[in-house]
Amino acid sequence: MHKYKIRENIDKDTRDGFKEYSDILSHLLFHRGVKTKDDAGIFLSPSYDTGVYDPYLLHDMEKAVARILKAIENKEKICIYSDYDADGIPGAVVLHDLLKKIGYNNFMNYIPDRSEEGFGLHKEAMERIAKEEVKLMITVDCGIADKECVDYAATFGIDTIITDHHLPNEKLPNAFAIVNPKISPEYPDQMICGAGVAYKLAQGVLAKNRFGLKEGEEKWFLDMVGIATLSDMVPLVNENRCFAYFGLKVLRKSRRIGLIKLLYKLKIDQSKLTEDDVGFMITPRINAASRMGISYDAFKLLTTTDQHEADILVDKLEKVNKDRKTTTAHLVKEVKKHIEAKYSPYFNNKVIVAGDPTWKPSLLGLVANSLAEKEGKPVFLWGRDGIQEALKGSCRGVGEVSVTDIMTSVGEGVFNEFGGHHLAGGFSVSHESVHLLEEELERAYEKCGSVVGEIEKWADSAISLSEVDSNFVRQVEMVAPFGTGNPKPLFLIANATVESVQMFGKAKEHLKVLLLKPNGGILEAITFFASEKLFEQVSGKKTLSLIGVVERSFFLNKESIRIRIEEIVD
Repeated sequence: MHKYKIRENIDKDTRDGFKEYSDILSHLLFHRGVKTKDDAGIFLSPSYDTGVYDPYLLHDMEKAVARILKAIENKEKICIYSDYDADGIPGAVVLHDLLKKIGYNNFMNYIPDRSEEGFGLHKEAMERIAKEEVKLMITVDCGIADKECVDYAATFGIDTIITDHHLPNEKLPNAFAIVNPKISPEYPDQMICGAGVAYKLAQGVLAKNRFGLKEGEEKWFLDMVGIATLSDMVPLVNENRCFAYFGLKVLRKSRRIGLIKLLYKLKIDQSKLTEDDVGFMITPRINAASRMGISYDAFKLLTTTDQHEADILVDKLEKVNKDRKTTTAHLVKEVKKHIEAKYSPYFNNKVIVAGDPTWKPSLLGLVANSLAEKEGKPVFLWGRDGIQEALKGSCRGVGEVSVTDIMTSVGEGVFNEFGGHHLAGGFSVSHESVHLLEEELERAYEKCGSVVGEIEKWADSAISLSEVDSNFVRQVEMVAPFGTGNPKPLFLIANATVESVQMFGKAKEHLKVLLLKPNGGILEAITFFASEKLFEQVSGKKTLSLIGVVERSFFLNKESIRIRIEEIVD
C-alpha cells in the first residue's frame, strides 16, 4: 500500500490572484506549477499560434526542407522509414499525408518488422530500399543511433534525413540532415515525441512552399500527433500540451475513415473522445499490430480512404489484439509458474530474472509490467525471436531505482546492448552471458541502492462526496488533457458510507462500490480488474476511505459521474 500525502491549501495571496477561478481549479493549477493569472490563461486555453513553436529553431531544419524540396522538384523517390510503435506509425502517417496532399506520389513507407528486424535502421532494409531506387530516406522516431546504417545507405546513393527525438550517442550519424530537439539547444521543448518532430518537418516544408494547400490545412495532421504524444508518455507541458490539447480536438472531428470505423467498433463516441480512449483503446491496438507482426496494417488503417479496406483492417486489428491478449495471458501464467519454481520456497532476491528461448520478446514487456506491479520488484525477462543469435529482453521497474541505472551498473560485456528510461527498458544478451545475468543484476541493484518499500504519493485534495457534482467534474476537466507531467487529480474521500459492494463484468472481474452521499443520492466507485483479495477487503465494510479520480462516464451512451478507485486506504 502506498502512503499518500495531501497537497497543502494555497495561501490567501495566491488565491486572490486566481479569484476568477473556483477553489478547486485554483488549487489544481497551483500544484501543477501554474502560479499566475496569465499562466493560468495560457494553460487552460492553449494557443496554437504561440504554443506551437517555429520549426526552424530545430537543428538542420533548413537543410532538411531544402533537400525535400529538391527531391520533389527532381521527382526523386522518397522513403519514409518509421518505427513500428504508436509514436512511429502516426509520425509516418503525418509525412505520408503531407506528400499525398501536395500531390507528390513518388514515395514509399517502410516499417521494420518488430520481431524479425527490431528497432531502428538495418542494413538489409537499406538494401531493399536501394532496390526501389530511393534517393532520399526520411526517418521517423528512429535513426539517431544508426551511424553504420546511414553510412551504408549512402553507398547506394541514398541521402538520409533523420527525424528523431531519442538521445544521440557521442558520435552523430553522417546524415544529410538531423532534425532532433535533443540536439537543438535553441528549441523551447526538448521533449516532443517522434511524430511531433515529423509534424515540425511538415510545418517546415509548408512554410517554404504550400503547394496550393490552404493555410492551416496541416492542422488536420494533429490527430496523429495527439495519439503519439499521449501514447509516448512525454510530459504534457509546453508544446506537448498544445499537441495533446489540439490533437484531441482534431481527433474528435477526424475524417480518417479507418479511425472512424475503429472508434465505432470500440463503441467510442468520437465527439467525446478522451485521452483515456487513446491510451487504453487506440494505442494498444497499434502496438498489438507490431507485437503480432502486422505493423503495416495499423499504418494502412490510418491512411486508407477505402471504406471496404477500412472494415477489413479494423476486424484484423481487433483479432490480433484479442490474440495478443490471449497469448500474453498464457505467457504470464507460464512465466509465473517458472518464477515460482525457480525461487520457491524462499524469495530473497531483490530482482526477478527469468527467461526461456521459447518466450516471445515482443510480449515480455507486458508480462514484466504485470509481475513488477504484483511483486514490487524490478523484473527482467528474456526470450528469443526465431533463429536470431542474441537473446532479447524487456525490463520493468518499481520504486526509485531506475532500471537503466541497474543495467548501466552491470559489469561490462554482459549486455550486448540496452536502453530505456526509469521504469522500463530493453536489452539483448548473448547465450554465453545470460547465465551471468541474474547475479550481475542483483549486484547492480545493491550498488544502485534499495528503495522498493513503501512509496510516498500525493493526493491533490481531501473532499466530501457532497462536493462531487457536474460542476466539480467540469472544473477538474478544465485541467485536461491528463498524462505524464499533468497527472489526473487524485482525491481522498474519507469515511464514506457504503451502500453495497459487488463484482461486475462478463467474468465478474471488476469491482463496484455504491457510496451514500451525505446530501442524498448514491455515487458509484469502481475499479477495473480487481483482485479477489480487494473484494474481500471491501466486503462487509460500513464505511470506506479511498483515493480516487472523479470522472465522467459515458457507458452505453448514458452520462454519469463516478469515482475510479486508485487505492483503498482504510
